[in-house]
Amino acid sequence: MASTQGKGLTLPFMRNKDGQTVSITWPLIKRVFTYARPYRRQISAMLAVILFTTVVGLLRPLIFRDLIDVTLPEKDLGRLNVLAVGLFFIPLMGGALKIWQKRLSSSVAEGVTYDLRMSLYNHLQKMSLRFYTNTKTGELMSRLNNDVKDAQSAISNTIVDIVSNLVQLVATLTVMLALEWRLTALGILILPMLIPLAKRSSMIQRDLARQSMDDNAKMNALMHETLNIGGVLLVKLFGRRREEVNRFDQHAAMVRDIGVKRSVASVRFSVVMGLLGAIGTAAVYWIGGYMVLKGVFTIGTIVAFTAYLGQFYSTLQSLSNAPISFATSLVSFERVFEVIDLPLDIAEKPDALVLDNVQGRIEFDHVSFRYDAENEVGLSYVRRHGQVHQIEAVLSGGQDNNGVVKSETLEEAITVEPSVYSQARVQALDGVSFTIQPGQLVALVGPSGAGKTTTTYLVPRLYDPTAGRILLDGHNLRDVALDALAENVGMVTQETHLFHDTIRTNLLYARLDATQAEIEAACRAANIHDFIIGLPNGYETIVGERGYRLSGGEKQRLAIARVILKNPRILVLDEATSHLDSQSEALIQDALKTVMAGRTSIVIAHRLSTILAADLILVMDRGQVVEHGTHSELLANNGLYKQLYETQFSRELVGH
Repeated sequence: MASTQGKGLTLPFMRNKDGQTVSITWPLIKRVFTYARPYRRQISAMLAVILFTTVVGLLRPLIFRDLIDVTLPEKDLGRLNVLAVGLFFIPLMGGALKIWQKRLSSSVAEGVTYDLRMSLYNHLQKMSLRFYTNTKTGELMSRLNNDVKDAQSAISNTIVDIVSNLVQLVATLTVMLALEWRLTALGILILPMLIPLAKRSSMIQRDLARQSMDDNAKMNALMHETLNIGGVLLVKLFGRRREEVNRFDQHAAMVRDIGVKRSVASVRFSVVMGLLGAIGTAAVYWIGGYMVLKGVFTIGTIVAFTAYLGQFYSTLQSLSNAPISFATSLVSFERVFEVIDLPLDIAEKPDALVLDNVQGRIEFDHVSFRYDAENEVGLSYVRRHGQVHQIEAVLSGGQDNNGVVKSETLEEAITVEPSVYSQARVQALDGVSFTIQPGQLVALVGPSGAGKTTTTYLVPRLYDPTAGRILLDGHNLRDVALDALAENVGMVTQETHLFHDTIRTNLLYARLDATQAEIEAACRAANIHDFIIGLPNGYETIVGERGYRLSGGEKQRLAIARVILKNPRILVLDEATSHLDSQSEALIQDALKTVMAGRTSIVIAHRLSTILAADLILVMDRGQVVEHGTHSELLANNGLYKQLYETQFSRELVGH
């Protein structure tokens, strides 16, 4: 991440539990402040309020000194009334200033958080499918939620606290020196004991915090894996409820125990700090009392001074963890910036073509593609505290029986020559060339893993070819605007995704301005309208998480209705009718004949009826188009297609 690399600012007490220094780079700090620049007025006002609040807070001990040394001895009632009113209005004013300061700091923090989150989400929406296949969803959620929140905390709490404490420390020390420099020197004699203690406590608290994050992460991972609809279904089907409850009990117990340790450690530090402060205070009262007896200064002076001394010790305690807190907070910014700085794998050219009248001619020109692990566009490895290896499995911890984590690349995994029936290979597509004329229906057939789905994913430019080019109406897809391409290509994928929302909302995702009549027409074409109106809430029915309240066939018919509503020029159907019964499949086939008329259609076919209706059949094997032609031509070739026909497709004829 070039934008945040640079010479680091390293302090000797900024070390992690492994003894490694925590470094802050100036470019990172500068970049953080670029996000704060739009809020410089609020920041300036906040700094002014901090300064004014500090000054107001320093007035009370002076009032006490005046009360003891002047007002009471002189029995000045008017002065006493003024001081009493002052003692009331000082905390009132201080409280009002703190509320104003919090409002300013929160507005800045929330504004920066909003800007960060929008930049991050906008960039993630531009990332290619390759990025998401190489990135854990939990890691993305962590960047978008936890890291952004931690970055917000850095502005609203950490940085504000550091500035406030520094201002208060300097102001308090200045007043103490002006009040009595000898007592000031006496009070700061405990610093040689306080600083090592604060450092030690900071290390302990940080280690416990890291362990707490580890334990919480493991517990959250278990919940994520077992409480989603797929995990719940698996647990119930295999009868593993007791085992999962016991595993969750173990993780929850660790979270509980580490929480207790953190609380005790925090209180222990506060107690010890209080004792050290008591030593300093006792020494000041002892020596100061002696000086009062000798007439060096007044009782009011020692009372005021000890009040300032308490503020001084409290501020030092707050600042003890400041460097580590600041560095840790900036790490959250760095992790967010890493995502924002990721290069776009599928980038749109500045002068990209907007095709207004797409005919639908598609040409693959010596296209090769590989899911290349060496050139993955993904997040860099972030060492999780307590995690030894990059990927930790939820159930097994990512280890084999010998405790060794297995890790190998695709090339290393394929170490033996595959059999003639195996589709295992490095190249997903290898020199694929074919041409689809406008309005043609093309069927892709071949063994599972032959590259059919990968081929269809290249058409809407979910991936870019590793080599070769793909042309749409003679234009390279890399030159076409992404929005124009998405508008003209409609796709029904293998796994239908539905939002946890109403049927109407899921359908409107295809075209936001579609009327109810258009929605119903699309559903009739997909043979799903009668089913929908038979539901108690009709089109307002909630489909559930990922559409699990619907059957596989119902979800696929909704997906087909959605793509029909989109009305694209090019249709890509990836096993779009694989979950339908024979009756529904026949009805949809009739509907699709009308829908596909005049459109370029690419269908991954597993039904003989689809294959027979195709204008062109492409037979794929091990990432290559090994045969192409019509049904009768391919049967006459006595090649792979004939084998597939005899083993798969001809079975449909037996039932007729």
